[in-house]
Amino acid sequence: MTRSLNEDDPLDDFEHRDIALLGRKHRVYTMGSGPAVIVMTEMPGISPHVARFARWVRDAGFTVYMPHIFGKDGAVPRMPGALFTMIGGCMSRQFRAFQANESSPATRWLRELAALAHAECGGKGVGAIGMCFTGNFALSMMLEPAVLAPVLAQPSLPLGDASGMHIAPEELAAVKARMEAEDLTVLAYRFEGDKFCKAARFAAYEAALGDRFVGRVLPDSAANPDSPMKNPHSVVTLHLIDEAGEPTIEARDEILDFFRMRLSG
Repeated sequence: MTRSLNEDDPLDDFEHRDIALLGRKHRVYTMGSGPAVIVMTEMPGISPHVARFARWVRDAGFTVYMPHIFGKDGAVPRMPGALFTMIGGCMSRQFRAFQANESSPATRWLRELAALAHAECGGKGVGAIGMCFTGNFALSMMLEPAVLAPVLAQPSLPLGDASGMHIAPEELAAVKARMEAEDLTVLAYRFEGDKFCKAARFAAYEAALGDRFVGRVLPDSAANPDSPMKNPHSVVTLHLIDEAGEPTIEARDEILDFFRMRLSG
């Protein structure tokens, strides 16, 4: 079934679950079978483009866990609602959007979700992808031993600090030690001219993690020119061109192969 990306998505092929994590219920949309992958939405919420990516993960042989983090689930981003969501996210203590060298408190319950997903789905471990506002979260989630395949798509926090890393130093050190001990890597993606995720951020992560950080930089020409957002930003959602041979499709396929390599077999 082909769904319009320009109309609200009812998410009716997902199971709508309310899961208690750290004493609070969180809405989580699940579907599929196989090892678990946590799909964390970009701003301003679970758009039809984000849901499309989640379905690609499902079709690749995984169980998707897509938590509500902010915004109106399934909605096409519209003003002024999208703006209010972004302002709320920037102000929320759950995200600490302007703080370098700190981790978002939201990553605590997301780690609990990863542990639950692994218990429910089995397999070698869990994959996690964060996008934009949640882009850095997948790295902090590696403090949960079940998370084996982290992907950072255009990680945009902290705001206002192009070279900042949105993870506490002690957590970063623990993640690096785990990567070394278990021979793990993190994949990361950005467009070359992205104003929200600049080269300095990738350089900072590479300096901290060495060859455990695998950064991919796509040319701006690879971004969908018909996107309403002119800044090239969302590699596997809004700016993806769904045609064979396109760099954004190749990035999507590399992410799915990464999940297969780490989680399957």
